Amino acid sequence: MDMVDLILTVCLITNPGNCRDEHLYFESRGSLVQCMVLAPSEIAKWSQEHPTLKVKRWKCAFPNKDRAI
Repeated sequence: MDMVDLILTVCLITNPGNCRDEHLYFESRGSLVQCMVLAPSEIAKWSQEHPTLKVKRWKCAFPNKDRAI
């Protein structure tokens, strides 16, 4: 199964300089367009589950083949 990676750069609300990347994986249907369409609702859900973090930016990409999912 091919996957697409929604990469969130998230920062602590109390310390905006403390940031890290989070990866959310979805089944790919052949393009990154689907990820771009689904991303806002998934980001909103993720944000509700992580109230101490703020999503600073996001992007869609195909996962690195060497990365374990």
